Amino acid sequence: MAAGCGRSVPPRSAEHGPRAAQPHGRRRDGGAEPYWSRIGGEKVLLLSASAWGFLTLITPLLAHASSAPLGFMTSSRFLMGLLQGVYFPALASLLSQKVRESERAFTYSTVGTGSQFGTLVIGGAGSLLLDWYGWESVFYFSGLLTLLWVYCTCKYLLNEKELVVPLGCLTRGLPVSKQSKVPWRQLFRKAPIWAVIIAQLSTASTFFTLLSWLPTFFKETFPESKGWVFNVVPWLVAIPTSLFSGFLSDHLINQGYKTITIRKFMQVIGSGVSSIFALCLGQTSSFCKAIVFASASVGLQTFNHSGISVNVQDLAPSCAGLLFGIGNTGGALLGVICVYSAGYLIETTGSWISVFNLVAAVNSIGLCAFLIFGEAQRVDTDSAYIDL
Repeated sequence: MAAGCGRSVPPRSAEHGPRAAQPHGRRRDGGAEPYWSRIGGEKVLLLSASAWGFLTLITPLLAHASSAPLGFMTSSRFLMGLLQGVYFPALASLLSQKVRESERAFTYSTVGTGSQFGTLVIGGAGSLLLDWYGWESVFYFSGLLTLLWVYCTCKYLLNEKELVVPLGCLTRGLPVSKQSKVPWRQLFRKAPIWAVIIAQLSTASTFFTLLSWLPTFFKETFPESKGWVFNVVPWLVAIPTSLFSGFLSDHLINQGYKTITIRKFMQVIGSGVSSIFALCLGQTSSFCKAIVFASASVGLQTFNHSGISVNVQDLAPSCAGLLFGIGNTGGALLGVICVYSAGYLIETTGSWISVFNLVAAVNSIGLCAFLIFGEAQRVDTDSAYIDL
């Protein structure tokens, strides 16, 4: 039974029969693979990680050697953003090809905990290194960790054949649109596509806003608090909540609930309930309550992994990487605007409440768009399908 062509509640035998027997790496619509799929998503991840890890490692050295350190730091951060920009699109493409639909939420949520774990490590160890050895040590530490991850992945998880990048793929460039059978014009006329993109814009931008301003909020509101506490606890909470959201999502879908119902339910928690705790954060004067509210807001945001993040793969598995890249790029750009707007609101109003109101408002826009127009049926093929 082909994916997207089954009944609302597929028989369990179908999960373990024909669908399970299909090779995970094959395209079922016959179209051409995206560029990073032809090279291999794992190779793209390793190449980009090597580049941004090395750049991070040498940033302090080059900053001290530069005659315009501020300009250099700005340029290096911009370049690192470009290098990291391929991570989530390549990951989405990789998962859409190699992970069966009934396991995508938990797989993506598990992989997504890496972001929280990395923020946790840098938030904890970075705070100590900053106090003990200065800002340069944070760059050295994070750069070395990245290169160590690349080395361990190459050494223990992949073989030599998987690490060789075909030169033909590199020389052919990106002629994907001419070879692919995906109807791009029709695809971007679909309301569900725009719904998931708008939701992705909203959640990514609010995540960047909280990531950027939460440390400053705690420092200004609770000046006696320890940096390692508020830089560690919320991200420590986010790891189990991310895993739980993925497990719960896949479990409910396997129990017979409609895929789109579960995706929207997860997004209500990820965007809606997390925003309520963000609003509570702006109202409290207790450090303990602030930690609880911040942890709940950041932790519940991970439910987005089981909502819009995998919904891209529901809608268009043949081009999930590109669509996720569009949403993530837009989210990063909107995040710049939201981070700047948050700073402006703090300066003009002198209140943190306005910042958390901004987070809630942006989240509400994305959530409403997804609840109204979101679907979970394939739209990247002209083949007949039945609503999931």
